[in-house]
Amino acid sequence: MFSSEQNEQLKAKLAPSAVKSRQQGGSKVSYVEGWHVIAEANRIFGFDKWTRETLDIKCVSESAREIGAQKNPGWGVTYITKVRVIVDGVAREGCGAGHGIDRDLGQAHESAIKEAETDAMKRAFMTFGNVFGLALYDKKQENVGEPESVINEAMTKRMEYVHECGEAIAAFTDIEKLKAWWEGQGDARRAHKLDPQQVNALKTAVMNRRDALTVKEAA
Repeated sequence: MFSSEQNEQLKAKLAPSAVKSRQQGGSKVSYVEGWHVIAEANRIFGFDKWTRETLDIKCVSESAREIGAQKNPGWGVTYITKVRVIVDGVAREGCGAGHGIDRDLGQAHESAIKEAETDAMKRAFMTFGNVFGLALYDKKQENVGEPESVINEAMTKRMEYVHECGEAIAAFTDIEKLKAWWEGQGDARRAHKLDPQQVNALKTAVMNRRDALTVKEAA
């Protein structure tokens, strides 16, 4: 059985950065890449805790075709396959298809076989949870987003940055240096994704410190 930690990871949202897209049949299709699925399986289950087996593979199409704008002679090949994935005794199967186009017939077959096996593997792993692409089967993609842990970490870093800025502002004794520091913090503020309220609060702190230093200099 999977651990509670593994179950939480499987239920987590699929990160937007892992989602790719391509044009297919006149529409935009979202997908995750094969390497991402393997990396997530290694991360969540362990490198030696899962296996993949190709149960069936069949060439369903092989024909000569023209390739590219130059219409070079070549080949188009299509395979279909079934793959079984076993994780901690839990077996899931998936079917996939792969297409290979190349001037060399052998390379066209190789490309089609690799794509078909990867496609079937992804479909098998998809049944384990959102992080393997299950979230993409929901048209609204409500489970595509940054995981809660990532959101909390970003929020913590944002608050730490705001606090550090407050301490830095209070420590300035020179107005020109204070002004230069504020202008130089633009990239950092954007990187930490400060909201308008936080930016205005820091700006107010800078203005108050500037006024206090101005009064001190006048005295």
